[in-house]
Amino acid sequence: MIRVIVADDHPIVRSGIVGLLDLDPGLEVIAEAGDGAEAVALAAKLRPDVVLMDLRMPGVSGIEATARLTAQLPSVRVLVLTTYETDDDILGAIEAGASGYLLKASPHEEIVAGIRSVAQGNTVLAPAIASTLVTRMRAERDDRPQLTPRELEVLRLVAAGRSNPEIARDLFIGEATVKTHLIHVFEKLGVSDRTRAVTLALELGLL
Repeated sequence: MIRVIVADDHPIVRSGIVGLLDLDPGLEVIAEAGDGAEAVALAAKLRPDVVLMDLRMPGVSGIEATARLTAQLPSVRVLVLTTYETDDDILGAIEAGASGYLLKASPHEEIVAGIRSVAQGNTVLAPAIASTLVTRMRAERDDRPQLTPRELEVLRLVAAGRSNPEIARDLFIGEATVKTHLIHVFEKLGVSDRTRAVTLALELGLL
């Protein structure tokens, strides 16, 4: 039996969600919360398996409540169920520690399956949400500095601790050419030394 707390500030919507979950014999709604603060308090008291969390609630928002829950009760999983799907909402919930993000328009079966999956330790994202995240990640990747294949080769060898003369021998190019590539790398990354160039490239996922 998966024990669930439903948090939503709209009583009619909340009742509808509870009614849907009550149809499944493997789920038990042990409490209802009308805002984020109440959700956190009930979770601390009842220790549910999953908190089904709306985002936009008065007082303590769903994102803030999720952050508090995941910090205070790491064994309690949070599954966001909301009508909102903006980038900020999605990223805010995930960064706060939510294990899943579904839309209220999702089919009943998808919501129940999401609760079960999250309770088992998995991450669940509605297809529209997954698509939004992929688009966001691609956009962020496109904003990264673009190094040429040769510049990346040089930087990888720098990361491996090779000196300029050694890099020149490894790549069969002149030492002056190595220096030119490094100057271009420094300019593109906005750094002034080899160490920072390597660490920043690692942070950006270029290496």
